Amino acid sequence: MEKSCTLLIHFDKGTPAIANEIKEALEGNDVPAKIDAMKKAVMLLLNGETLPQLFITIVRYVLPSEDHTVQKLLLLYLEIIEKTDLKGRILPEMILICQNLRNNLQHPNEYIRGVTLRFLCRLNEAEIIEPLIPSVLQNLEHRHPFIRRNAILAVMSIYKLPQGEQLLVDAPEMIEKVLSTEQDPSAKRNAFLMLFNCSHDRAITYLLTHVDRVSEWGELLQMVVLELIRKVCRTNRGEKGKYIKIIISLLNAPSTAVIYECAGTLVSLSSAPTAIRAAANTYCQLLLSQSDNNVKLIVLDRLNELKSSHSDIMVDLVMDVLRALSSPNLDIQRKTLDIVLELVTPRNINEVVLLLKKEVMKTQSGELEKNGEYRQMLIQAIHSCAIKFPEVASTVVHLMMDFLGDSNVASAIDVIVFVREIIETNPKLRVSIITRLLDTFYQIRASRVCSCALWIIGEYCLSPSEVESGIATIKQCLGELPFYSVSEEAEAIDASKKTPQSNSITVSSRRPAILADGTYATQSAASETAFSPPTIVQGSLTSGNLRSLLLTGDFFLSAVVACTLTKLVLRLEEVQPSKVEVNKATTQALLIFVSLLQLGQSPVLPHPIDNDSYDRIVLCIRLFCNTGDEIRKIWLQSCRQSFVKMLSEKQLQETEELKAKAQVSHAQPDDLIDFYHLKSRKGMSQLELEDEVQDDLKRATGEFVKDADDANKLNRILQLTGFSDPVYAEAYVTVHHYDIVLDITVINRTRETLQNLCLELATMGDLKLVERPQNYTVAPESSKQIKVNIKVSSTETGVIFGNIIYETSNVLERTVVVLNDIHIDIMDYISPAVCMDTAFRTMWAEFEWENKVAVNTVIKNEKEFLDHIIKSTNMKCLTA
Repeated sequence: MEKSCTLLIHFDKGTPAIANEIKEALEGNDVPAKIDAMKKAVMLLLNGETLPQLFITIVRYVLPSEDHTVQKLLLLYLEIIEKTDLKGRILPEMILICQNLRNNLQHPNEYIRGVTLRFLCRLNEAEIIEPLIPSVLQNLEHRHPFIRRNAILAVMSIYKLPQGEQLLVDAPEMIEKVLSTEQDPSAKRNAFLMLFNCSHDRAITYLLTHVDRVSEWGELLQMVVLELIRKVCRTNRGEKGKYIKIIISLLNAPSTAVIYECAGTLVSLSSAPTAIRAAANTYCQLLLSQSDNNVKLIVLDRLNELKSSHSDIMVDLVMDVLRALSSPNLDIQRKTLDIVLELVTPRNINEVVLLLKKEVMKTQSGELEKNGEYRQMLIQAIHSCAIKFPEVASTVVHLMMDFLGDSNVASAIDVIVFVREIIETNPKLRVSIITRLLDTFYQIRASRVCSCALWIIGEYCLSPSEVESGIATIKQCLGELPFYSVSEEAEAIDASKKTPQSNSITVSSRRPAILADGTYATQSAASETAFSPPTIVQGSLTSGNLRSLLLTGDFFLSAVVACTLTKLVLRLEEVQPSKVEVNKATTQALLIFVSLLQLGQSPVLPHPIDNDSYDRIVLCIRLFCNTGDEIRKIWLQSCRQSFVKMLSEKQLQETEELKAKAQVSHAQPDDLIDFYHLKSRKGMSQLELEDEVQDDLKRATGEFVKDADDANKLNRILQLTGFSDPVYAEAYVTVHHYDIVLDITVINRTRETLQNLCLELATMGDLKLVERPQNYTVAPESSKQIKVNIKVSSTETGVIFGNIIYETSNVLERTVVVLNDIHIDIMDYISPAVCMDTAFRTMWAEFEWENKVAVNTVIKNEKEFLDHIIKSTNMKCLTA
């Protein structure tokens, strides 16, 4: 149903216009109605209608029209309609069209001549084109550039037709003459493009004779020159030298598009350090000079490619790349940091960290809405720098700790995780970090950050003064006890419900009541007629963050507070000789534990304390009553040992990944050795000499054989027909993102020529064929490679099926060979990726991907089952 046309318009066939209505509108004299009718006719034709009765009406009433829009629509109509019968012969009525086209090519109006010439570029019927050739050639010398440039394109498309060389024998010579005299940049570009496509040698000769003037040519022509250079150098790598000079001269062109193409061409042709450095510098200039974010992202992608193959050269340009951070776009900032972090070396680490620190300071101004996210990225970048190069940790860790109270919780979490890692890996910084953490602890506003900070305080406060400061800080942030007040009537009623306990309060006529600020006041029983419900005591303004978090019902945090205090008191027993101090700290801690439990079981909070947190706090209370050496060891040493082990595991995983990359074999034992020093160097420029060396190095390190995973390729070859079929076919399937490419090899196993051989495919599932099948002629016992593109619209498994149809000269009917089905299983094309744990958790929270699946398995071991899932889904485990 689909027609091949340069026009693509969405058309809703809900109320199709009836052919008679269109016919009436075309026969009238109303030009807007005519335009509307032509548009409807074109859209119906594009959607598979035939409308045969309209042709004569259009010839009679539309051809003579002088209106430009009508003429343009007429050409679109002529482009879409079938011009041949079933046997491929031109329809007789097309002779009427020929006369009209000839008149248009000699029309006094330049627009009509130009669009008609452009229309000829889309005609494939030599019989229609042949009588028009003299008129086309006349237009090559027209005074108006619009006509000349379209005439050149028309000559090119006619020359490229199967019979084109007979129709226009001396076309390349004519165009070469035109090129030497032409002044209009677009026409000149079209003329060079014609030579590039139809007469390669003439294009090269023209380029090399005008090599000094290339930099003065227009932007469009320079782009075609670069395309020509790429094509020539791919087919003949030995001639790179003379062309690379042209590219380097174009690097100073005024057009940014040309500069970008130059850099890309340089990288694809040469691996000489001078060339790569010139390309990288060009990309860095574009990064700073272009304001469009999409351009910046594309340039960063190019720099990223350079980084993977020429990191030694990119290291020198780190600071230039970092200047892209001035863009307010988060994607650009993220990409820039990703590139830079892999290029950090001991030589440039100090400069990089200094710039990152400045950027972090800038985010405090709070002008931009996404400052929090940007700050988080910077903190993560500084974190990885400090882990790689511990010597810079001392310069950044204190600055980072200013952000522990950050309103963006994610960046505050990143800071505290960073501090936790640095305090373990840099023993020299421990004392200063602990002091700073205790000073800034009251600023922390997020529960997760508090938990981590408390763990650090519990593990790394080692001297008596630090332990005492730690206990004092926690006490100060908890505020005064208790956490809530109960008026005595409520207690009395409680007491009457329960069995009397030893600590029940006797109701007297005058009694103290706890006010909101924690002070006591005396009140009379007689003055109150009803009792007030229990209320939370918010504490004074100086009492801190832990209290406000606990009063929201965060019981996990209350358990962390209890464990931290327990560790601090146990450590105080070890380091403090004064028993009085230890006893005092123990009783204060017990009082806090009891208050936490009391708060957890009170009716004030929306939900009671969970069992886990309750058990942990009770365990802490029991511990003070009975501490053996074993338990002491667990609390004071085992936690830290586990943390150290986790850090070493992480490091080990990173080094193993690097080792695995390094162990890929790049060169085969029987490869040819090319001795660079024994080569003749006559007439070679410095750049070509560098290139030779780099090519040898690349061969040795295996950059040329990146795709040579031949064993895997063979697994993806599918046999489509049987060995006894007259036509044998097999397909190699490649899936890339949303495209499936089938490379199908068809072999004619007979002694006859197969005519009109056509591979017809159909799909099931969310797959769509991109192009319609072509007809081929296959000689006896020869083969044909056919490429088929298929678009994928979802990740579900699809099926491709079809057949091969062909004719032979001695048998009149067509023969059909049915092909095996091709099952596209998406599992085969999933490749494992790496994702940071924190990034994954963030995405999980945003998207809620959870989907419950019932599992039926004979595997008993969880680790074994996990490995089985990883293997069968081609995925990776998130954490070590």
